[in-house]
Amino acid sequence: MKKGLRLMSLFLCLIFTIALLAGCGASSTDQNEIKIGTVFELTGGTSALGQATLDGIKLAVKEANEKGGVLGKKIVLINEDNKSEAAEGTNAARKLVEQDKVTAILGSVASSSVLAAAPIAQAAGIPWVAATATNPKVTEIGDSVFRVCFIDPFQGEVAAKFATDKLKAKKAAILIDMTSDYSKGLTEAFKEGFAKAGGKIVAEEAYSQKDTDFNAQLTKIRASQPDIIFVPGYYAEVGLIAKQAKQLGMKQPLLGGDGWDSPKLYEIAGDAINGSYLTNHYTSQDSSPNVRNFVKKFQAEYGRVPDAFSALGYESAAVLIDAIKRAGNTDGQAIKNALATTKDFPTVTGKLTINEKRNAVKAAVILQIQNGKQVFVEKVKP
Repeated sequence: MKKGLRLMSLFLCLIFTIALLAGCGASSTDQNEIKIGTVFELTGGTSALGQATLDGIKLAVKEANEKGGVLGKKIVLINEDNKSEAAEGTNAARKLVEQDKVTAILGSVASSSVLAAAPIAQAAGIPWVAATATNPKVTEIGDSVFRVCFIDPFQGEVAAKFATDKLKAKKAAILIDMTSDYSKGLTEAFKEGFAKAGGKIVAEEAYSQKDTDFNAQLTKIRASQPDIIFVPGYYAEVGLIAKQAKQLGMKQPLLGGDGWDSPKLYEIAGDAINGSYLTNHYTSQDSSPNVRNFVKKFQAEYGRVPDAFSALGYESAAVLIDAIKRAGNTDGQAIKNALATTKDFPTVTGKLTINEKRNAVKAAVILQIQNGKQVFVEKVKP
């Protein structure tokens, strides 16, 4: 009987020791990692943009880890899919904050998704860095939310100035995506800038994301005889709009923003998009050493030329990594303080400074689509 009790005691001690060692192993692993969450559109209507942005982030993280990580720790990405739906982004953010206990979050493409999800991080005091969300309201969420892209007022003003100064447009029509905060923000800025330059908005029509038939709106726009048509939407709908406008015999150039920046646009629109213009964050044709080096590294990793979303994804991760280094620890407040003092940080799209509203101060570029490719026209500084 005593022998049986001794054996049972030894067995229980062994089980306890194994459990303790397993627990220590998990704790040790956690202590040697910095977990960064991402929330992007990996499926759904804007998935091409979400995946492109995440690819840039992955490259920046890979480079950092190859150099020894950050603060002697390996960066681990925990990637969540918001399925191009704002509500899904909220669920993803809650998981990253409450279950995964991430140090910071990067994302999303759409301003609507960030506006819905980032308040979760704000409430928890966790830094959120938006790569491409351009609506001004994004950083108004609170002191945890930053961005590395320019904002809609600047992009809209650049588009309006280009339309009047270079395209000599006097009359403009607008086709807006009423389900998108991004589209609404660009429209507001463009209308104000175009009016200041002496232009007149002769028609304004609306659609919803995932619509496929725009003939009714385009027919009304055609009757107003505009010089240009401003379409501040995403590539999936813009491609169809360009195609249907051509079928209606409309020859006015379309003008839009960075939401156009995907190879999918040309696949959808074909030749109908040639001759149109967009404002963007960067061009792979830029001859600066930073751009040339980034394009080379990205092509080696993914076998394709990086678009602006990949560049901004790379920048968002690089800026966050730099802030963690300067903070000297993974405390949320320390990282936020470091992010807020980012100044003249060398990035792909130029030197980046975060201003008092946690927005990036940087230039924009104008591109024209020729034979299915983006061709650099000019750079506009703030």
